[in-house]
Amino acid sequence: MRATRRIATALLGAAALMLSACSSDDGSGSDDQVTLSYAVWDQTQKAAMDQLAADFTKGHPTITVDVQLTPWEGYWTKLKAAATGGDAPDVFWMNGPNFQLYASNGVISPNPEQVDTSVYPEALVDLYTFDGKMYGLPKDMDTVGVWYNKTLFDAKKVPYPKDGWTWADFQDAAAKLTDPAKGVYGTAASLSSFQEYQYNTIAQAGGYVISPDGKSSGYADPKTIAGLKFWTDLIQKKHSPDLKTMTDTIPLQLFEAGKLGMYWGGSWDVLEFTGNDYTKDKVDVAPLPKGEKQATIIHGVANVVGAKGEHKDQAWEFVKYLGSQPAAQILGKTGPIPAYTGTQTDWVGAHPELKLQTFLDAVNYAVPFPVSKNTAAWNEAELSHLTKAWSGEQPIEQAATELATDMNALLAKE
Repeated sequence: MRATRRIATALLGAAALMLSACSSDDGSGSDDQVTLSYAVWDQTQKAAMDQLAADFTKGHPTITVDVQLTPWEGYWTKLKAAATGGDAPDVFWMNGPNFQLYASNGVISPNPEQVDTSVYPEALVDLYTFDGKMYGLPKDMDTVGVWYNKTLFDAKKVPYPKDGWTWADFQDAAAKLTDPAKGVYGTAASLSSFQEYQYNTIAQAGGYVISPDGKSSGYADPKTIAGLKFWTDLIQKKHSPDLKTMTDTIPLQLFEAGKLGMYWGGSWDVLEFTGNDYTKDKVDVAPLPKGEKQATIIHGVANVVGAKGEHKDQAWEFVKYLGSQPAAQILGKTGPIPAYTGTQTDWVGAHPELKLQTFLDAVNYAVPFPVSKNTAAWNEAELSHLTKAWSGEQPIEQAATELATDMNALLAKE
């Protein structure tokens, strides 16, 4: 699901959220017929969400659910206005970068009871836990792999990537696949999605983006810098397009045009590549290469309860259903990987021509998406500083160190 990876955007202002948290009713509800509002952002999942809502109502006849779709581009703006006015949806989708800001300002409710969270990846449970309390339940999950063009590999007689391959193996393949005469590059060192690129190699190098207590940046750490240098070296060696080229034509489009041998992308790209006339018969996926250690970022959407809703008891019942095994089995047939352990068979089996088990195996070595109370502030700083290194204006060591200074100042304000 593409929207889940474009997550370093459009977070609420904390002051606006605090206004919405000043009052709240007890949300006790009643036995009368009620309608819950359920806000989502992905058109491709709308039909599945309608199906889940209808299935829930069969077991809860006094509760109906109105699934309200707002495309990603306007989702957070609309939610900000609703939360500020005290009229947030009863239940809505939440992502990692926004979560702590909403939780810390009382816009969403912590779970009113303990549920068995062992059925979800631990990293996702941690992602949606704040001040020792869990908020909502994981809906889906995504990890990252290396999609590769088998036709280009075959043309250059480069062996397909294998489990356990390393950074050196990846770099060697990128060099061999690069063909300047044909405008083909081994890979793309993108700066557009940190979930797919920089955060992964930082973790693989043994570095970190933000400290576990959320108070300090890891960008000045030599291992973190090594994870960033993995990418800038590819640009300098011309095994990746330069920043301007990747800005004019995003790497996804370059890959789908046969101009990239390898593309770091997520489980959400399955529908993209199987639905594309060029890539549907030419690509497969491999695990991310191993640096000092094996790692991939894991992220996923959670369903949460609005803190000021009039029907919080019913909303929580709906969230529990959405986090259940039956709901996950329905979800697994629609595109994203359901977060509930053991329900991913349909998702993997939908495309037996692809090694989709790669994304599930990656959960075993996945690390959480780095977040804080105001993730958006330092996401902006990341892009501002690292652009200087990607464009060749500054050495990566200087850009990363200056980023760490600015990020620490931003974190101190939280």
